[in-house]
Amino acid sequence: MNKYIICAYREWNIKLFNEKISKLPYEFYLITNKNELTINRLKEIRPEFIFFLDWSWLVSKEIITKFNCVGFHCSPLPEFRGGSPIQNQIIHGIEETKLTAFLMNEEIDAGDILLQEDLSLKGHLKDIFNRICELSYIMIQKIIEGKYIPKKQEGNVTYFKRRTPKESELKIEDFNNNLEYIYNFIRMLEDPYPNAFIKLADKKIIFKEAEYDSSIKKIRVIAEIVSAEDNKKE
Repeated sequence: MNKYIICAYREWNIKLFNEKISKLPYEFYLITNKNELTINRLKEIRPEFIFFLDWSWLVSKEIITKFNCVGFHCSPLPEFRGGSPIQNQIIHGIEETKLTAFLMNEEIDAGDILLQEDLSLKGHLKDIFNRICELSYIMIQKIIEGKYIPKKQEGNVTYFKRRTPKESELKIEDFNNNLEYIYNFIRMLEDPYPNAFIKLADKKIIFKEAEYDSSIKKIRVIAEIVSAEDNKKE
């Protein structure tokens, strides 16, 4: 039986593995920590593909060159290469994008594209993650079955850095933008990301969720007030 490895550490992808991927008629292994991804272990398993559903660590050149490593990136590569692709697209007003499965090489998000599927960036982050999981499940099966045609990345290359927690702060100048911008800023930073916040004296208002009613041009938010010093709930 052919063997495959899933590399993922986020809650929704681990759930996807346990509930759906592991039930497929193949032999799957789950790796959730960079220390488990060793060349010796991979040589023992001898996987046909290693699927990186989410991964915050660099993969060594030795692993990339010796094994078929497939990355999943939430953008129409080569656009929005790099970190925080969901956030960087949402804040640019993008509502419809692609989930791209690509063959990893030594450059960041630059390998040959295997598959691309339409992905909506509307709604809460949890809704987006659910869509990504469903698409990832379908795409993994297609790749295993050989239902893909590799192609070089073409078009305008754009690259964005991973967002930092400091960039979650809403500043006075941000409110010069329209309400939709504020809504997008808050919703793109829903859990598990560092939530959007405003500083008020020695307090912080942290925005957990947002809903936008365009018909009456109002945003409804769920927020909490914490100490700006230690972030403990009051």
